Amino acid sequence: EVRWQSEWFGKFTLSDVIQLTSKFTIAQLLAREDFSNRYSTGQPITITELLYPLLQAYDSVAIRADIEFGGTDQKFNLLMGRELQSIVGQPPQQIFLVPILVGTDGSQKMSKSLGNYIGVAEPPNEVYGKVMSIPDSLIIQYFELVTDVPDEELEEFRQGLRDETVNPMTLKKRLAREIVSQLYNQKAASEAEEHFVRVFQKGEEPEEIPEYRISFSKFVPQLEEPWNLDISRLLVATGLAKSRSEANRLITQGAVSIDGEKISSNIVPIKSGTVIKVGKRHFAKVINTDN
Repeated sequence: EVRWQSEWFGKFTLSDVIQLTSKFTIAQLLAREDFSNRYSTGQPITITELLYPLLQAYDSVAIRADIEFGGTDQKFNLLMGRELQSIVGQPPQQIFLVPILVGTDGSQKMSKSLGNYIGVAEPPNEVYGKVMSIPDSLIIQYFELVTDVPDEELEEFRQGLRDETVNPMTLKKRLAREIVSQLYNQKAASEAEEHFVRVFQKGEEPEEIPEYRISFSKFVPQLEEPWNLDISRLLVATGLAKSRSEANRLITQGAVSIDGEKISSNIVPIKSGTVIKVGKRHFAKVINTDN
């Protein structure tokens, strides 16, 4: 059964909000570790942040929840639901906590806003490449949380990593195949692995590179190639950089290559069909529409 919060919050009045907040104390809310740490160090805590656990708790009351599922980071909010149910005379719900999947950065929980996520709707090559980028320390956790690999085999993986008889790269490739196969199919997983080996391990160009049709005359007045263009502007035009300042930083860091050659200057000779590479995974082919 699917219920919408608008069923109860759509008709929530100021009186209802005041009545709800009267059932809890600031001391109870400050028991949450995040709030406590911020309060003790003088960091701001907004009123809306304090209201959120109360509103989530009211969800449990509204649907008379028997059990609520959530990540371990939601433990405080789920327990608030139990507390509010007891206050209003309902049997307190059971809570079922599941581990949080750490993001590709290896330190924070996976989050789109943090940019450390693997999107389930991303292309197979992108998914495979992101899995291969995770720290070795996350390999087993990812196997446990997002694959159906049997426990017996996982124990072999653990032992192999402990005694260094297995290469972490080998396990990552297996992990990446498992995840892409779940989201797509085995054929897509095999093709994504071939792409990874060809592009990232052998340093070759991918078979398919996004093409961007651009009028070079917008960037430089000369009529014949090669055109001496400001690469930072091309990086922004192709979406390889969000801004010219970011593009300049990438160039300075040596992360930009033109037709396989790393560049260190912004002004570079460009011809129609030039391939631009940023980092290890991002490519663009620029086609001059003035021809």
